[in-house]
This record gives sequence, C-alpha cells and structure tokens, in this order.
Amino acid sequence: MALKSTIFKAELQVSDLDRGHFAEYALTLARHPSENDQRMMVRLLAFALFASQDLSFGKGLSSDDEPALIEIDPSGVVRTWIEVGMPDETRIRKGANKADRAIVLSYGSRAVDVWWEQISPALARHDNLTVQRLSAEDAAALAGLAERGMRVDCTIQEGTVWVAQGDTSLQLTPEILKRGSGG
Repeated sequence: MALKSTIFKAELQVSDLDRGHFAEYALTLARHPSENDQRMMVRLLAFALFASQDLSFGKGLSSDDEPALIEIDPSGVVRTWIEVGMPDETRIRKGANKADRAIVLSYGSRAVDVWWEQISPALARHDNLTVQRLSAEDAAALAGLAERGMRVDCTIQEGTVWVAQGDTSLQLTPEILKRGSGG
C-alpha cells in the first residue's frame, strides 16, 4: 500500500518591503512521504519570497511535470516556475523555457557548490533564470519551525528574510548564484 502525504496547514503573513507586497495566505502543504521537514519548509519559504495571488504549490515530488511552485495568471500564462533543492538541468531548462521567469531555491552546503558548478555553464543562456542558495544552517533552522499547524510571519527587506513562528525567529539571507530578469 502506498504511503500518503502528511498534511500541514500554514497561516503565512508576508511583508515584502522590496516588492511592496503585503498579504496573508492560508496554505495547505502536502509533505510527500519521501520529503523531509527541511525541504517542505524551504518550499514554504519560496512561497513567501515570491508570493502572489496566482502562486500555488505544484504536485512536487510526486510529479515530473510540475515544479515545487507555479504561478499561472488568469489567462493561463505560466509566469513563474519555482524549483526547490538541486533539480537536474533538464528540469530547470523546462521551467526557463515554459515560464516568464524560472527560479531555483537550493539549500545545503558543499553539495550545492558541486551541483551548481556542474550545471551552471549549460544554464547561462537563460536570462530569465534566478538561482538562490540557502545555507545548510539556515535550512536546518527553518526545518525546526515545522508544525502540523503553523502561523508564520515573514518579512523581506533588501534580500534578508526574517521568519518568525511563536517564540522563534530566524534571519536568513539567501545567496544569489545567478540573477535573472524579474527574479
């Protein structure tokens, strides 16, 4: 029998001073059986960083056809394709070719360096691709916030992200590995 996803509910308050975007989102995150809290919370962070009315979670690990998050405008145009972790080059190119902008939010330490060194030359031509990296320590701290019912406040200013839940607050600064247009 196949294992079912674990459902997490998140009330997310986003105050993005860089984009002038302020909103509250009631989100349901399905954590795939092969996904850990760290990856799930990085997906939640990616939502906060690029939040919009049309952004939603994709089928994720259970689907090769959809990214971790996708923004499709009301007319059906794919505006943003967001991957989390260290996706393969083919998956990133698919997103960059299909969407107005493609974003990868990677996390970890040395493995990210090796991954990026290997695939970056092949992705250089994609001007709409942004690749960011969250340190292993920041990703681990973010995972510590995971609860089945969460109230998360996220403030973004000048590339720094403050994430708070309950009595815990974190300051995260994703590193830009590649800056694309609109990302």
